[in-house]
Amino acid sequence: MNRGFTWFNGVSLVLGFGFLYLPILLLIVYSFNESKLVTVWAGFSTKWYGALLENQGLLDAAWVTFRVAFVSSTVATILGLVAGLMLSRFGAFRGRVLFSGMIYAPLVMPEVITGLSLLLMFVAISFDRGFVTVTIAHITFSMCYVAVVVQSRLISFDRSIEEAAMDLGCPPGRTFLLITLPVIMPAIVSGWLLSFTLSLDDLVIASFTTGPGATTLPMKIYSQVRLGVTPEINAVSTILVGIVAVGVVIASVLAKRDEARRAQDERLAAAAP
Repeated sequence: MNRGFTWFNGVSLVLGFGFLYLPILLLIVYSFNESKLVTVWAGFSTKWYGALLENQGLLDAAWVTFRVAFVSSTVATILGLVAGLMLSRFGAFRGRVLFSGMIYAPLVMPEVITGLSLLLMFVAISFDRGFVTVTIAHITFSMCYVAVVVQSRLISFDRSIEEAAMDLGCPPGRTFLLITLPVIMPAIVSGWLLSFTLSLDDLVIASFTTGPGATTLPMKIYSQVRLGVTPEINAVSTILVGIVAVGVVIASVLAKRDEARRAQDERLAAAAP
């Protein structure tokens, strides 16, 4: 047994994980409750998952949410890739400090401030709020996460591979597409999955920037919970938890594979004469 592991550490670990995940576990368990009362267990049943197919309001909100998440994460990945390239490859260009501040600011800025500022901007330019404004808002903050992930991967990238390809006559653009892009692809995919998850989870910013016909699933759930929790809410929340968990696991696996590949490349480079 590890001498650094004490009973205090064990109890703290159990309490910490229990505080974080026990409520989620209870939500998942009660989504299979036969009873309509969410606090009274009356037997195992999956009927509330079937009832979701008859709840048109939740289905419409889910469709809007997944469309916003897909579009915003795709655009954010492209913009974040460009931003990561600028921060890691363009050196000390004029305005770098301001550009870096604009990239990192949304990561630490409260969501209320971000949502309110975007709302004021859309009102100032008389832009009707709806699907487009929610998508733009999600792109605004999610692209920053992609930029950070891509930049961290490019910093540790061995540029001698690119130099060798260009020495052999490969143009810079083709070198990026054939050499650099495949190597950093796990980071790009991880950034996309992270953006997709953040968009699915967002409530505050979407509440400020939404409009008629653009109610997202978190907003729909929140509005119904205020009137009382129903088993259908538990069921749809369980589905969201499952989707987010799958995304996190895939991103973690890709990150570990990328790290293992980098370690192997370093060992091969060290062993080379």
